[in-house]
Amino acid sequence: MRNAFADEVTKLAVEDQRVVLLSGDIGNNLFEEFKASSEKRFFNCGVAEANMMGVAAGLALNGLRPIVYTITPFTTTRCLEQIRDDVCYHDVPVIIVGTGAGLSYAELGPTHHSCEDIAILRSLPGMTVLCPCDSVEVRLMLRESLKHDGPIYMRIGKKGEPAVHETLPALKIGQSITMRQGNDVCLLSTGNVMPMVLEAADSLEKQGISVCVESFHTVKPLDTKRLGEVFRRYRIVGAVEEHNQIGGFASAIAEWVTAQEGPLARLVGFSLADRFLHEVGSQRYARERLGLTAQVLVDGIRRRHNAL
Repeated sequence: MRNAFADEVTKLAVEDQRVVLLSGDIGNNLFEEFKASSEKRFFNCGVAEANMMGVAAGLALNGLRPIVYTITPFTTTRCLEQIRDDVCYHDVPVIIVGTGAGLSYAELGPTHHSCEDIAILRSLPGMTVLCPCDSVEVRLMLRESLKHDGPIYMRIGKKGEPAVHETLPALKIGQSITMRQGNDVCLLSTGNVMPMVLEAADSLEKQGISVCVESFHTVKPLDTKRLGEVFRRYRIVGAVEEHNQIGGFASAIAEWVTAQEGPLARLVGFSLADRFLHEVGSQRYARERLGLTAQVLVDGIRRRHNAL
């Protein structure tokens, strides 16, 4: 995902002279092409992320389109005050990109985990929260973000994530994408867990359970029109995310559910356990330790489906 981001932001900077890229002392080699074509609009702000966010807000207030990029915990929780007071309070079009979101940097330990960012950022007034599932969505969402006039947070993976879109989808912020049609249950996925969700859907299909899969690349604002459709059509709806079980994607949907009337599907959240991971290992290992695997999805959906 990060390579797709670097390539796309380089193209956008050539096309739009307002685009400015700010990096928190990361990705210097990644942005060699950007610097070659738009050198005066690349700023390595060092390990001073709070200052970097203030600079971005100032640039936006002066008509530029700053994009802030660094590892997720350092572009979110480390400078939350500046995001809240400088970016969101002034409602300026700063695009905040967190790379290695969720457990993507699991091998670097808990300082590099970002399992609370959706909860924190979506609580800020005016903030749009985006979670693309692959490099295709990263590119499309970056272009859509430049059309948006307010603050945006985009959490992306690291590198090597498989592409799940075989063709370019019609992507719009706030509108989910149907990845697979199904008749029995619906799985709503956000971020880079989509390959796991599709794997679980394949397994369930083999067991006679037809699964609809949706890419909810936008967590705020939610696609409430699509939510209304799936919660009234299916009896079980699963929400899957690589994020703490408190305050994230599933929680956002649960908030929406409480405001609805009439019979609705049962919501089942598949998220990370509410605890720190003290072991160090791969992203797959970290997911297993925190209870988020394709088999967990399969077992959870099958058990509830069989109980109907």
